[in-house]
Amino acid sequence: MITLRDKKSTRWAVLMIVSFTMMAAYFFYDAMAPLKGMLERTQAWSSNDYGTFTSAYSWLNVFLLMLFMGGILLDRKGIRFTGGLAASLMVIGALIKYAALSGILPVEGELFGLKGQVFYASAGFAVYGVGSEVAGVVVSRTIIKWFKGYELALAMGLQVAIARIGTGIALLTANPLAASLKGIPQLILFGVLLLVIGLIALLIYNIRFDKKLDEQIGREELSSPEDKFRFADLVAVISNYGFWLIAILCVLFYSCVFPFLKFAPDLMVNKFGVSEEWAGAIVALLPFGTILLTPLFGNIYDKKGKGATIMIIGALMLVVVHGLFSIPFINHWIYAVVLMIVLGIAFSLVPSAMWPSVQKIIPEKQLGTAFALIFWVQNIGLWGVPLLIGGVLDKHIITNVEKVVDGTTVTVKLYDYTIPMLIFTASAVLSVFIAFLLKNEDKKKAYGLENPNIT
Repeated sequence: MITLRDKKSTRWAVLMIVSFTMMAAYFFYDAMAPLKGMLERTQAWSSNDYGTFTSAYSWLNVFLLMLFMGGILLDRKGIRFTGGLAASLMVIGALIKYAALSGILPVEGELFGLKGQVFYASAGFAVYGVGSEVAGVVVSRTIIKWFKGYELALAMGLQVAIARIGTGIALLTANPLAASLKGIPQLILFGVLLLVIGLIALLIYNIRFDKKLDEQIGREELSSPEDKFRFADLVAVISNYGFWLIAILCVLFYSCVFPFLKFAPDLMVNKFGVSEEWAGAIVALLPFGTILLTPLFGNIYDKKGKGATIMIIGALMLVVVHGLFSIPFINHWIYAVVLMIVLGIAFSLVPSAMWPSVQKIIPEKQLGTAFALIFWVQNIGLWGVPLLIGGVLDKHIITNVEKVVDGTTVTVKLYDYTIPMLIFTASAVLSVFIAFLLKNEDKKKAYGLENPNIT
């Protein structure tokens, strides 16, 4: 029987729809990264405040296990219900963040040891983080549903590439947009609008594609009893050594990238002497560079295999880049440009092979839970690393300098980024070690990580 997923044009239409939702999510996630200096000047935030706010993305996912619950919900209730809920949570959290930064919510005083504004903005970001991470699990499961046996790694690579367009646009335009829109809150409101459109896109997918495919293959929204999530499946996942290797590789690798991107524009300003207006543009070379490379490497994995080897090469490149960033005398902006390009290549290699490899290690009926657990482990890094980096920076202020910004003289802090970059380097070294262990485990268990995906 020919189904919707057997039609190439329909498969790729589905990919474009769900990828737009993630592009909007990535834009909102990274929109504040180039504005750290502006927050310090206009809102009196410290590096520790910024690090706390950034880490808040993972508060509920890590400590209340909301991401894990989202994975179970996906296995029990399916893509349509869980996806709609996740996209709605993104919009709600984004609105709370907007209310905090625009002054709608109280900003005076302290709550739980945090400035009022920092607390409410962080709370909104935490709610958004639940929706964003669960949406990522839903989209990964959706792509596997439509592309298994076809161009799976290429499809996953394209989804990541399209999503990172959101990151690239955020890094490139956040500073000038905030200036032209007369403030950070207006920029956040623009991000909310994108998330609303992303929610609508997901609802269109639910009605137009997912429901019809389930009807064609003889399944309702709830799968048959033997396919439903059971806690025995959870035990099976967490007992799988290969699963833990890929989960730990994920947290180590992404801890070197996503938290780094949150501080990278500030690194460009403090170490390489780049202006705030251009700092985001240099950092944007990373996500824009991955737009072509991630699908390319995914296509290679689909046709040639070598997934474990690809992950090792990407992790090694990460060690080189962060190691060079940590050297004090490498401080010319041209070096920064070259290193960001190389980092973009590394950031394309590992995810293009890592995510398609999960379905080779974990049975399909457990994929929702497995992806949720991997994302949960990843969120531990997304919570802890920004908090650590922000605290380290506040203890390594080089000097306060007077600077003219928009015709006004303001005091700007300059930070020493040597220790933060060494922290990122150490994480990258560990990721190389885990990648080698994963390749060795593949040889023992014959997962097929080195085999092509197209059968």
